[in-house]
Amino acid sequence: MTQERIFLSPPHMSGNEMNYIKEAFDSNWIAPLGTNVDKFEEELCEYVGIDHGLALSSGTAGIHLALKYFNVGPGDYVFCSDLTFAGSCNPILYQYAQPVFIDSEPETWNMSPIALEKAFEWAKKENKMPKAVIIVDLYGQSADYDELLPICERYGVPVIEDAAEALGATYKGKKCGTFGHIGIFSFNGNKIITTSGGGMVVSNDAEAIKKMRFWATQSREAAKHYEHKEVGYNYRISNISAGIGRGQLQALDGFIDNRKFIFDQYVDGFNELPLRFMPISDLGSPNYWLSVLTINEGVDVTPEYIVNQLEMKNIESRPLWKPMHLQPLFIDTPIFNHYETKSVGSYLFQYGICLPSGSSMTQDQQRLVINTFSEVFESDKR
Repeated sequence: MTQERIFLSPPHMSGNEMNYIKEAFDSNWIAPLGTNVDKFEEELCEYVGIDHGLALSSGTAGIHLALKYFNVGPGDYVFCSDLTFAGSCNPILYQYAQPVFIDSEPETWNMSPIALEKAFEWAKKENKMPKAVIIVDLYGQSADYDELLPICERYGVPVIEDAAEALGATYKGKKCGTFGHIGIFSFNGNKIITTSGGGMVVSNDAEAIKKMRFWATQSREAAKHYEHKEVGYNYRISNISAGIGRGQLQALDGFIDNRKFIFDQYVDGFNELPLRFMPISDLGSPNYWLSVLTINEGVDVTPEYIVNQLEMKNIESRPLWKPMHLQPLFIDTPIFNHYETKSVGSYLFQYGICLPSGSSMTQDQQRLVINTFSEVFESDKR
């Protein structure tokens, strides 16, 4: 019998989701917007400790609206974390602007303050000051905001916090998503909570959320007929999807506990293997969205080989994000590195692997992953 597939980060339903979905069906309010949407915004904002939220069809939509709010347009520059998913920076292109990528630092793999300072010095000299900086909280761990925010403030550039992977994580006791002028969350199917597809933009700036809400609903003016003076977008989440999100949010802390347990089990299980897990900063608490590691240099095992061996057991794993400056789409985009001559993000991509980390993962499934992984290093058939 074929081993049941072990996914990287599958959805984990708590059971409460159906209650909110049923309410939507019973009221026949299944179209976009409705009580679940309003409540989901309120409940998530209360959870992270911020004033205003706007539930959307994706986290990418939230980044797009944030860039539009900061008046990013053709010819403008936007700084963005280099080691991330393309959804962090594609919206820069939506606005016909120019991304500039900022390398990681080795302590947490998030945006390097050293590289960020280099980029600002270049921008000032070349008269290419950015309209915004997008800082990503990578793999569920917060960036070092006490180092990054003062740099952006000194140059008068607003921060968009891409916390798509970091809902529930903290930095010095404060929840991720609340450090930038605007924060972004994602509820894609592989995130720590899901609405099947969706996202949210949050801010303490009421006017920013009001304006983005207007754009997200096709920029419809207050008239009985359909009146439009600005370009708008169909970016709002459905009442059904928001109902799923409400049930998921109630289970979030338990999901984080489960993923931390899985991470700890991996650390124990791989204790004697030549690898290093993503460093966990003592400045905060991650949500352990994915357990991520790098193979030591000089070891005769490649991440590609390990991924293929796991796949033979029907186990999904994945390389780390391919840095954006290495993507064909962005091949001519400026990149500022942490070190003088090498990129931290490129190194992590070359040696890194993401392990199955779903909060519903059983101990038997994790034992199979650990055993298969260990067998790779014991094999003489590499």
